[in-house]
Amino acid sequence: MRIEQLECLAAVVRLGSMRAASDALHMSQPALSETIRNLERELGLTLLDRRRTGATISATGGELLPFVTDVLESVDRLRAAADDQHRSSRMIRIGTVNAATVPLLAPALIEFRAAQPNTQVEVVNTQQADIHRLLLDGGLDLGLVNLMDGDDVAPDLETAELFRGRAVLCCRTDSPLARHASIRPAQLLSEPFIAMRSGYLMHRYVHRLFRDANPALSYSTDGAEMGKLMVAQGLGVTVLPDYSIAGDPLERAGLITYRPLETDDATVILVIQRRRTRHLPAAVRRLQNILLTQAAQYRAERQAG
Repeated sequence: MRIEQLECLAAVVRLGSMRAASDALHMSQPALSETIRNLERELGLTLLDRRRTGATISATGGELLPFVTDVLESVDRLRAAADDQHRSSRMIRIGTVNAATVPLLAPALIEFRAAQPNTQVEVVNTQQADIHRLLLDGGLDLGLVNLMDGDDVAPDLETAELFRGRAVLCCRTDSPLARHASIRPAQLLSEPFIAMRSGYLMHRYVHRLFRDANPALSYSTDGAEMGKLMVAQGLGVTVLPDYSIAGDPLERAGLITYRPLETDDATVILVIQRRRTRHLPAAVRRLQNILLTQAAQYRAERQAG
Protein backbone atom coordinates (compact mmCIF):
# COMPACT_ATOMS: atom_id res chain seq x y z
CA MET A 1 0.00 0.00 0.00
CA ARG A 2 1.31 3.42 -0.99
CA ILE A 3 0.41 6.88 0.26
CA GLU A 4 -0.30 7.92 -3.35
CA GLN A 5 -3.10 5.33 -3.53
CA LEU A 6 -4.80 6.80 -0.46
CA GLU A 7 -4.36 10.34 -1.83
CA CYS A 8 -6.01 9.27 -5.12
CA LEU A 9 -8.95 7.72 -3.29
CA ALA A 10 -9.40 10.81 -1.10
CA ALA A 11 -9.32 13.09 -4.17
CA VAL A 12 -12.06 11.10 -5.96
CA VAL A 13 -14.25 11.15 -2.85
CA ARG A 14 -13.66 14.88 -2.31
CA LEU A 15 -14.28 15.92 -5.94
CA GLY A 16 -16.97 13.39 -6.84
CA SER A 17 -15.55 12.12 -10.15
CA MET A 18 -12.53 10.45 -11.71
CA ARG A 19 -12.16 13.24 -14.24
CA ALA A 20 -12.06 16.03 -11.64
CA ALA A 21 -9.66 14.05 -9.48
CA SER A 22 -7.32 13.25 -12.38
CA ASP A 23 -7.20 16.95 -13.31
CA ALA A 24 -6.45 17.95 -9.71
CA LEU A 25 -3.73 15.30 -9.36
CA HIS A 26 -2.24 15.99 -12.81
CA MET A 27 -2.48 12.36 -13.89
CA SER A 28 -4.42 10.57 -16.61
CA GLN A 29 -7.83 9.17 -15.79
CA PRO A 30 -6.84 5.56 -16.73
CA ALA A 31 -3.78 5.81 -14.46
CA LEU A 32 -5.93 7.13 -11.60
CA SER A 33 -8.47 4.37 -12.07
CA GLU A 34 -5.77 1.69 -12.13
CA THR A 35 -4.17 3.10 -8.97
CA ILE A 36 -7.43 2.83 -7.03
CA ARG A 37 -8.19 -0.66 -8.46
CA ASN A 38 -4.76 -1.84 -7.26
CA LEU A 39 -5.65 -0.55 -3.79
CA GLU A 40 -8.99 -2.36 -3.93
CA ARG A 41 -7.29 -5.60 -4.97
CA GLU A 42 -4.77 -5.28 -2.16
CA LEU A 43 -7.50 -4.74 0.42
CA GLY A 44 -9.91 -7.21 -1.17
CA LEU A 45 -12.71 -4.63 -1.04
CA THR A 46 -14.65 -2.36 -3.37
CA LEU A 47 -14.00 1.20 -2.28
CA LEU A 48 -15.83 3.15 -5.02
CA ASP A 49 -19.22 2.81 -6.69
CA ARG A 50 -18.52 3.69 -10.31
CA ARG A 51 -21.37 5.01 -12.43
CA ARG A 52 -21.65 7.01 -15.63
CA THR A 53 -22.64 10.02 -13.56
CA GLY A 54 -19.50 9.78 -11.45
CA ALA A 55 -17.78 7.86 -8.68
CA THR A 56 -18.87 7.83 -5.06
CA ILE A 57 -17.53 6.10 -2.00
CA SER A 58 -19.02 2.65 -1.42
CA ALA A 59 -20.56 1.61 1.87
CA THR A 60 -17.43 -0.39 2.69
CA GLY A 61 -15.20 2.46 1.57
CA GLY A 62 -17.19 4.86 3.74
CA GLU A 63 -16.38 2.76 6.81
CA LEU A 64 -12.68 2.86 5.96
CA LEU A 65 -12.57 6.53 4.94
CA PRO A 66 -11.92 7.88 8.49
CA PHE A 67 -8.83 5.68 8.69
CA VAL A 68 -7.66 6.91 5.29
CA THR A 69 -8.13 10.51 6.48
CA ASP A 70 -6.17 9.81 9.67
CA VAL A 71 -3.27 8.37 7.69
CA LEU A 72 -3.15 11.31 5.28
CA GLU A 73 -3.33 13.85 8.10
CA SER A 74 -0.49 12.06 9.88
CA VAL A 75 1.56 12.15 6.68
CA ASP A 76 0.90 15.89 6.37
CA ARG A 77 2.10 16.42 9.93
CA LEU A 78 5.18 14.31 9.24
CA ARG A 79 6.00 16.33 6.14
CA ALA A 80 5.50 19.60 8.01
CA ALA A 81 7.75 18.44 10.83
CA ALA A 82 10.38 17.32 8.32
CA ASP A 83 10.20 20.73 6.63
CA ASP A 84 10.75 22.41 9.99
CA GLN A 85 13.71 20.17 10.74
CA HIS A 86 15.23 20.86 7.33
CA ARG A 87 14.71 24.62 7.62
CA SER A 88 16.08 24.83 11.15
CA SER A 89 19.12 22.74 10.23
CA ARG A 90 20.12 25.63 7.95
CA MET A 91 18.77 28.74 9.72
CA ILE A 92 17.51 29.64 13.19
CA ARG A 93 16.00 33.03 13.92
CA ILE A 94 16.08 34.35 17.48
CA GLY A 95 14.42 37.58 18.54
CA THR A 96 15.83 39.72 21.33
CA VAL A 97 15.16 43.03 23.03
CA ASN A 98 18.95 43.45 23.38
CA ALA A 99 19.01 42.01 26.88
CA ALA A 100 21.94 40.02 28.32
CA THR A 101 23.84 39.99 25.04
CA VAL A 102 27.25 39.67 26.73
CA PRO A 103 26.58 37.26 29.62
CA LEU A 104 24.12 35.00 27.76
CA LEU A 105 23.46 35.37 24.05
CA ALA A 106 27.01 35.81 22.74
CA PRO A 107 28.47 32.84 24.69
CA ALA A 108 25.50 30.67 23.67
CA LEU A 109 26.00 31.51 20.00
CA ILE A 110 29.71 30.69 20.24
CA GLU A 111 28.94 27.29 21.78
CA PHE A 112 26.18 26.60 19.25
CA ARG A 113 28.46 27.47 16.33
CA ALA A 114 31.05 25.01 17.59
CA ALA A 115 28.43 22.26 17.91
CA GLN A 116 26.54 22.98 14.69
CA PRO A 117 28.76 25.00 12.34
CA ASN A 118 26.53 24.61 9.26
CA THR A 119 23.47 26.21 10.87
CA GLN A 120 23.14 29.96 10.49
CA VAL A 121 21.66 32.02 13.31
CA GLU A 122 19.91 35.29 12.58
CA VAL A 123 19.53 37.61 15.59
CA VAL A 124 16.53 39.92 15.21
CA ASN A 125 16.52 42.99 17.46
CA THR A 126 12.99 44.23 18.00
CA GLN A 127 10.32 44.98 20.58
CA GLN A 128 8.60 42.44 22.80
CA ALA A 129 5.23 42.63 21.01
CA ASP A 130 6.92 42.00 17.66
CA ILE A 131 8.79 39.01 19.11
CA HIS A 132 5.54 37.51 20.37
CA ARG A 133 3.83 38.01 17.01
CA LEU A 134 6.73 36.54 15.04
CA LEU A 135 6.98 33.55 17.38
CA LEU A 136 3.30 32.77 16.87
CA ASP A 137 3.51 33.31 13.11
CA GLY A 138 6.58 31.12 12.75
CA GLY A 139 8.84 34.03 11.81
CA LEU A 140 11.04 33.41 14.86
CA ASP A 141 12.14 30.18 16.51
CA LEU A 142 13.10 31.61 19.91
CA GLY A 143 12.67 34.90 21.73
CA LEU A 144 14.49 36.61 24.61
CA VAL A 145 12.37 39.21 26.42
CA ASN A 146 12.30 41.03 29.74
CA LEU A 147 9.41 40.80 32.20
CA MET A 148 8.54 42.36 35.55
CA ASP A 149 7.02 40.52 38.48
CA GLY A 150 3.29 40.15 37.92
CA ASP A 151 3.41 40.41 34.13
CA ASP A 152 1.08 38.06 32.30
CA VAL A 153 2.73 35.42 30.12
CA ALA A 154 1.29 34.77 26.66
CA PRO A 155 -0.63 31.45 26.94
CA ASP A 156 0.27 30.40 23.39
CA LEU A 157 3.99 30.65 24.14
CA GLU A 158 6.12 28.33 26.23
CA THR A 159 8.10 30.50 28.65
CA ALA A 160 11.11 29.59 30.80
CA GLU A 161 12.86 31.94 33.21
CA LEU A 162 16.57 32.35 32.56
CA PHE A 163 17.60 34.63 35.41
CA ARG A 164 16.64 37.71 37.40
CA GLY A 165 18.41 41.02 37.69
CA ARG A 166 17.76 44.55 38.85
CA ALA A 167 17.04 47.75 37.02
CA VAL A 168 20.03 50.08 37.57
CA LEU A 169 21.26 53.48 36.52
CA CYS A 170 23.66 53.41 33.57
CA CYS A 171 25.93 56.45 33.36
CA ARG A 172 29.36 57.49 32.17
CA THR A 173 32.19 56.59 34.51
CA ASP A 174 33.09 60.27 34.91
CA SER A 175 29.50 61.28 35.74
CA PRO A 176 28.94 62.85 39.19
CA LEU A 177 26.29 60.19 39.74
CA ALA A 178 28.96 57.50 39.56
CA ARG A 179 30.39 58.81 42.85
CA HIS A 180 27.30 57.56 44.70
CA ALA A 181 26.93 54.00 45.99
CA SER A 182 23.25 54.03 45.02
CA ILE A 183 20.87 56.41 43.30
CA ARG A 184 17.51 57.79 44.34
CA PRO A 185 15.05 58.10 41.43
CA ALA A 186 14.59 61.78 42.26
CA GLN A 187 18.27 62.38 41.48
CA LEU A 188 17.61 61.49 37.84
CA LEU A 189 14.89 64.08 37.28
CA SER A 190 17.38 66.82 36.46
CA GLU A 191 19.59 64.65 34.25
CA PRO A 192 19.35 64.38 30.45
CA PHE A 193 17.62 61.03 30.17
CA ILE A 194 17.80 58.40 27.42
CA ALA A 195 14.57 56.43 27.43
CA MET A 196 13.65 53.27 25.61
CA ARG A 197 10.85 53.75 23.13
CA SER A 198 7.33 52.59 23.87
CA GLY A 199 7.11 48.82 23.42
CA TYR A 200 10.18 48.02 25.52
CA LEU A 201 9.81 46.89 29.11
CA MET A 202 12.26 49.53 30.35
CA HIS A 203 10.01 52.24 28.90
CA ARG A 204 7.20 50.91 31.06
CA TYR A 205 9.50 50.50 34.04
CA VAL A 206 10.77 54.10 33.91
CA HIS A 207 7.20 55.43 33.90
CA ARG A 208 6.51 53.36 37.00
CA LEU A 209 9.80 54.44 38.59
CA PHE A 210 9.13 58.16 38.26
CA ARG A 211 5.38 57.91 38.78
CA ASP A 212 3.94 61.41 38.26
CA ALA A 213 7.31 63.14 37.91
CA ASN A 214 9.03 63.57 34.57
CA PRO A 215 12.80 63.48 34.03
CA ALA A 216 14.55 65.91 31.71
CA LEU A 217 13.80 63.55 28.86
CA SER A 218 16.12 64.30 25.99
CA TYR A 219 16.21 61.19 23.83
CA SER A 220 14.43 57.94 23.14
CA THR A 221 15.89 54.95 21.35
CA ASP A 222 15.43 51.29 20.47
CA GLY A 223 17.08 48.79 22.75
CA ALA A 224 19.85 48.66 25.31
CA GLU A 225 22.75 48.56 22.87
CA MET A 226 22.05 52.00 21.39
CA GLY A 227 21.18 53.33 24.83
CA LYS A 228 24.60 52.33 26.17
CA LEU A 229 26.36 53.88 23.19
CA MET A 230 24.52 57.17 23.75
CA VAL A 231 25.47 57.11 27.44
CA ALA A 232 29.11 56.49 26.51
CA GLN A 233 28.98 59.55 24.22
CA GLY A 234 27.86 61.70 27.13
CA LEU A 235 24.32 62.35 25.87
CA GLY A 236 22.67 61.39 29.14
CA VAL A 237 21.89 58.54 31.51
CA THR A 238 19.50 55.65 31.22
CA VAL A 239 17.98 52.80 33.22
CA LEU A 240 18.61 49.23 32.14
CA PRO A 241 18.78 45.74 33.69
CA ASP A 242 22.15 45.15 35.33
CA TYR A 243 22.71 42.06 33.16
CA SER A 244 22.60 44.31 30.10
CA ILE A 245 25.56 46.35 31.36
CA ALA A 246 27.83 44.08 33.44
CA GLY A 247 30.66 42.82 31.25
CA ASP A 248 29.65 44.92 28.27
CA PRO A 249 32.68 46.06 26.21
CA LEU A 250 31.86 49.68 27.04
CA GLU A 251 31.80 48.83 30.75
CA ARG A 252 35.04 46.84 30.55
CA ALA A 253 36.66 49.75 28.72
CA GLY A 254 35.74 52.07 31.58
CA LEU A 255 33.40 54.26 29.54
CA ILE A 256 30.15 53.39 31.32
CA THR A 257 29.22 52.04 34.74
CA TYR A 258 26.06 51.30 36.70
CA ARG A 259 24.66 51.96 40.16
CA PRO A 260 21.71 50.36 41.98
CA LEU A 261 18.47 52.29 42.33
CA GLU A 262 16.98 52.92 45.76
CA THR A 263 13.63 51.29 45.09
CA ASP A 264 11.88 48.13 46.23
CA ASP A 265 10.55 47.10 42.81
CA ALA A 266 13.67 46.93 40.65
CA THR A 267 13.44 43.23 39.71
CA VAL A 268 13.65 42.46 35.99
CA ILE A 269 13.30 38.90 34.68
CA LEU A 270 14.84 37.57 31.48
CA VAL A 271 12.87 34.73 29.89
CA ILE A 272 13.17 32.59 26.78
CA GLN A 273 10.00 31.95 24.79
CA ARG A 274 8.92 29.78 21.88
CA ARG A 275 5.69 28.74 20.27
CA ARG A 276 4.03 25.71 21.85
CA THR A 277 4.51 22.80 19.45
CA ARG A 278 4.88 19.06 19.62
CA HIS A 279 7.63 19.08 17.01
CA LEU A 280 10.58 21.22 18.04
CA PRO A 281 13.36 21.02 15.44
CA ALA A 282 16.56 19.50 16.79
CA ALA A 283 18.70 22.56 16.03
CA VAL A 284 16.27 24.87 17.84
CA ARG A 285 16.15 22.49 20.79
CA ARG A 286 19.95 22.46 20.94
CA LEU A 287 20.22 26.26 20.95
CA GLN A 288 17.49 26.53 23.57
CA ASN A 289 19.29 24.02 25.81
CA ILE A 290 22.56 25.91 25.40
CA LEU A 291 20.86 29.16 26.43
CA LEU A 292 19.34 27.46 29.49
CA THR A 293 22.73 26.02 30.45
CA GLN A 294 24.50 29.36 29.98
CA ALA A 295 21.83 31.03 32.13
CA ALA A 296 22.35 28.46 34.90
CA GLN A 297 26.10 29.10 34.81
CA TYR A 298 25.51 32.86 34.96
CA ARG A 299 23.24 32.44 37.99
CA ALA A 300 25.85 30.29 39.72
CA GLU A 301 28.61 32.82 39.03
CA ARG A 302 26.52 35.66 40.43
CA GLN A 303 25.73 33.70 43.57
CA ALA A 304 29.40 32.79 44.01
CA GLY A 305 30.45 36.40 43.46
